[in-house]
Amino acid sequence: MFKSYFIETYGCQMNVADSELVEGLLQKEGLRHTDKMEDADFIFVNTCAIREHAEEKVHSQLGRYYRIKKQKPDTIIGVLGCMAQHLKNDILENKPYVDIVLGPDSYRKLPEIIRNRVNETNNIVDTTLSRFEVYDDLFPSRNEGINAWISIMRGCDKFCTFCIVPFTRGRERSRSVKSIISEVKQAVSEGFVEITLLGQNVNSYSHGNDGFPVLLEAVADIDGVKRIRYTSPHPQDINEELLDVMASHDTICNYVHLPLQAGNNRILKRMNRTYSKEHFTELANLIRKKLPNVGISTDIIVGFPGETEAEFEETLGVMEKVKFDSAFTFKYSLRPGTKAAEFSDYLPEEVKQTRLENVIELQKKHTLERNLDFVNNVETVLVEKESKRSSSHWAGRTDSNKWVIFEKGTVNIKDFVPVLITAAKGISLHGELVQKEEAIII
Repeated sequence: MFKSYFIETYGCQMNVADSELVEGLLQKEGLRHTDKMEDADFIFVNTCAIREHAEEKVHSQLGRYYRIKKQKPDTIIGVLGCMAQHLKNDILENKPYVDIVLGPDSYRKLPEIIRNRVNETNNIVDTTLSRFEVYDDLFPSRNEGINAWISIMRGCDKFCTFCIVPFTRGRERSRSVKSIISEVKQAVSEGFVEITLLGQNVNSYSHGNDGFPVLLEAVADIDGVKRIRYTSPHPQDINEELLDVMASHDTICNYVHLPLQAGNNRILKRMNRTYSKEHFTELANLIRKKLPNVGISTDIIVGFPGETEAEFEETLGVMEKVKFDSAFTFKYSLRPGTKAAEFSDYLPEEVKQTRLENVIELQKKHTLERNLDFVNNVETVLVEKESKRSSSHWAGRTDSNKWVIFEKGTVNIKDFVPVLITAAKGISLHGELVQKEEAIII
């Protein structure tokens, strides 16, 4: 019987949560985790097909796995997740050393595959998408930590023209509130102090008569939950009911990720984003009205097919109006199988690169501007890790999702501590511990 497994994860938080789910299944079969892929009997890579760079990384890693298999022919190599779904034919044709190919709705089959693998020599492939699979009765295996990622729904019905997710993860379906509450309670009992609810469009959650605001309030009422975040929402499904629930619970973080993608209505329509730039800016204003001092982040894609210079300037204009606290910025990259792949008016790489640099530069300005508003405030910070630049400093986040660097003092990771913000430098805040004797020890 095979004894150990190694798993590597690429992509979004949903993939991280899926890897934890897979680990739970593997451990139930008696396999133990190893950090050294060379020692593993099973090597899995949980893949992402959303961005080209992630695919390139996976192809590179599979080459490393193949070299290990040449030395240890009994090693089993498995490709899981979105890339397995999207590129299964390419994997089977060009990488015959891959033994297992499972899409994101097929993880339940892993235990049976492991049990039968001793006598099985053919490739095992299952990338069938499900309208029902939400892994409602399966709990993940998590390493010790601060934040627990909890998947509340799977799939996507939005069909943005640039995105492959509906084709790799299927249509939207949601877990029951009861199941989610059980997993949150388990995570709290394991020592996690922050809960992040996950979904491709997390606020599209719908189970029976329960929508996302109902679920969010139910999670907020659980004893022991110190902080709650959620990602990623879609602007179309953010409403006053959701914002009122957020405002009424201190445990729900004062932070909203609000993906813009583009600031021109023609491009938004081409992207099938289902909102206008006017609706988007009104929504951002409503969020700031309902949630004072809220942190708002966004996603922006530059160089979408057909985007003119004037249309790109409108994106900068929306940025100037909203002044996001932070942004995840990307150059458009073609994903085969998407509607946008059928467009012919692609932009030169140098144009996309210049526009990306302009967006990044403007966002740096806005991030600093927003961060300066916090100087001289006392913020509650959750201590998360040691600062990368100094072993004598901690790094932690405010509930508005701003990173704060401060001297360690006598506090520890997982402590919630009051910090006086003294400076804003780059994308981070810097501060000093106050009322040390009153720091809350978890």
